[in-house]
Amino acid sequence: MAFSCKDDLTPAMMLCLKCPMINSDEQLVGDYLKGDDKSLEVLIKRYLGPIYGFVFRFVRNREDAEEIAQEVFVKVWRNLKKFNQSKSFKTWIFSIAKNTAVDFLRKRRVQVFSETEIETVADPMPLPQELLEKAETAKLLESALNKLERKYRMVLLLYYNDHFNFREIAEILDEPLNTIKSRHRRALLMLRKLLEKK
Repeated sequence: MAFSCKDDLTPAMMLCLKCPMINSDEQLVGDYLKGDDKSLEVLIKRYLGPIYGFVFRFVRNREDAEEIAQEVFVKVWRNLKKFNQSKSFKTWIFSIAKNTAVDFLRKRRVQVFSETEIETVADPMPLPQELLEKAETAKLLESALNKLERKYRMVLLLYYNDHFNFREIAEILDEPLNTIKSRHRRALLMLRKLLEKK
């Protein structure tokens, strides 16, 4: 049901329309470009965690990931007026994140082979067997993923963790669509072989 004018809306409905979680990225970008600074704040809050997690997978270091994520949002702020609003904001920001992380690695010439830090929280109650098995499976999967080359690992993580489709991944990684599909298939095969060895 569509409303013909805002006069038909109750005050509660008007509040809902201003709710940042309902507004699309496109709406927030448009609002920011019209002078609403709060819209950019909402976009930053919406993407801070996903962008940090994404760049962390590249650099495997918390401080570096924080620095890169901050640089990504500065670039977004500086370039938002140039953003092509017919494109996906999510794809655009992840492309900026990927390029910023790659530039960072080139500058530092870092080879990323260290294990991912895993935070543990002490729990006085022992875990049921099923949860232990899931944790072991997750650890095996993470270990196997870390053994894949970054180009294969990134396709899997973007597809399964971040829920991008192949076309969006191709745009983010600046690779042809068929290359991404091929890497996905190869990565799954390599991952399967690694897991069968365990």
